[in-house]
Amino acid sequence: MKKREYCKILILCGVLYMFCLFHFLGISLGGNGAGGQRADSKEAVKKTVDEDEASVDKVAPQIAITFDDGPSAGCTGRLLDGLKERGIKGTFFLIGKNAEENPKLVKRLDEEGHLIGNHTYSHVEITKLSDEDAKKEIMETDRVISAITGKHVEYMRPPFGLWQDELEEELDVMPVMWSIDPLDWTTKNVEEIVNKVVSEAEDHDIILLHDCYDTSVDAALRIVDILMKKGFEFVTVDEILFD
Repeated sequence: MKKREYCKILILCGVLYMFCLFHFLGISLGGNGAGGQRADSKEAVKKTVDEDEASVDKVAPQIAITFDDGPSAGCTGRLLDGLKERGIKGTFFLIGKNAEENPKLVKRLDEEGHLIGNHTYSHVEITKLSDEDAKKEIMETDRVISAITGKHVEYMRPPFGLWQDELEEELDVMPVMWSIDPLDWTTKNVEEIVNKVVSEAEDHDIILLHDCYDTSVDAALRIVDILMKKGFEFVTVDEILFD
């Protein structure tokens, strides 16, 4: 081979070597080459995983809205319309006498997926009655409601929050109290009721309202709207109790 041709080959090999070396350095330094793209892809995957884990960990706070003393011919229907429009299920503790007088509302409560509870037949303080009379108040309400819905009433809200523990086992009912009480029956100021509830609301709270006052119905629907915007999920009390 001539010396000139040998030199050309040597120069060409040198150029190819330098090209490969620069290409390799571009990958290692994470420039605009494939190495940089792989590094970017790796970061994107890590970010996606972190975001997914964060979304799994972030669970919506749950809250239950409950209503005592119904059903009311003048108020309960309007409340049910508003809850249905919002896709919300509530818990209703019915007075037996009122349920007897408004069977269509009781049936609607059941058919629309609300949880129905017992609030005695005539709204009496259980602890001031004899055991026999106390049982009668609860059993009569259960009889009225189950005749309409075909279901035994498992949950009980004793009027004034006063309860006899021995009745729980004897009658197969569970007492349900509350954690937020805006005393809606004492005022006609809707804003006052709403502010009291939304300012205190936390995960797993149980709100006490009444479905026999127009102001309470107005307040209830506004409370639902506000808390839903804050990310709360409304559930029935059984979901709170057994979560």
